[in-house]
Amino acid sequence: MNTVATQADVNRAPVLRLIGNTPLVPLRFEPEGVTVYAKCEFLNPSGSIKDRFAQCVILDAERRGKLRPDSVILECTSGNTGIALAMVGTARGYRVTILMSAGASIERQYLLRRLGAEVILLAEGDSYQAGIARSRAMAAQDPRYFLPRQFENPLNAEDHRHTTGPEILRQAPGPIAAFVAGYGTGGSLSGCGSAIKARFPAARVVAMEPAEDEDHAVECHCCTCIEGVADKGFVPPLLRHAPLDATVKVTADDAMQCTRRLHRQFGLLVGTSSGANVAAALHVARELPRDAVVVTLLCDRAERYFSTPLFAEGMDEHGVA
Repeated sequence: MNTVATQADVNRAPVLRLIGNTPLVPLRFEPEGVTVYAKCEFLNPSGSIKDRFAQCVILDAERRGKLRPDSVILECTSGNTGIALAMVGTARGYRVTILMSAGASIERQYLLRRLGAEVILLAEGDSYQAGIARSRAMAAQDPRYFLPRQFENPLNAEDHRHTTGPEILRQAPGPIAAFVAGYGTGGSLSGCGSAIKARFPAARVVAMEPAEDEDHAVECHCCTCIEGVADKGFVPPLLRHAPLDATVKVTADDAMQCTRRLHRQFGLLVGTSSGANVAAALHVARELPRDAVVVTLLCDRAERYFSTPLFAEGMDEHGVA
């Protein structure tokens, strides 16, 4: 499977040149006395790890003749995948329509519309399954719609197995002891986890799960404050193939505190899901030898969280959290 943009792809859409090959940076945490290695996926051009899937699925669809000049890319997403699809879709000349919860942060809606996407808001109480069902019904009625199907499309995991995972293996300073990431669609856990375990069979693949949610986590706004991470009762099909060894539950408060620590201590302006991943990685690292290499993902940038509790709570008179 070729998931890499060719020179012709780049010539048609130069933004594709900026996707992937993000740095892996060591973050030394005191007084914990541990180092966590963080893959800076927020440096992708639209600001999140989802740029990888958007590029992969759109280029693959073009090569298989699934996208035509009048096609409309349609997906149900809480924002990051939608923003990435809007960026790549616009750059490739396609219309994009995004179904998303009315409860998702307003910044995500702004970014989607700025990139030219049509945004259809779902009722805040609607389940994610209902949004996916609606997208499928729309596609059944209009053949112009193309569904990327991020939660079940095997390209999601395969692209991470062939790109993100090998990047981590090249960048890590030694044998990887653990890879820690949120459930999301299951793509990064399954793909990166498989690539890492192929090289280091003893490596642990650990899923971060919001403590407030009893079920698996996915990319959807819900009752937790870790936006873009959980929707109770929905298990993405890709998770069935993820080589998981353990889960670590992270509270919304711990996620926000760790995110603010990344802002103030390391100068990394990332979102709450990144803080949740790092909080889980710290938990795992404390149980391993001090020189163990623990890798996690910094998923997206902070600008899509301005209206969320990450910035609203604990503000001083200058508006600083």
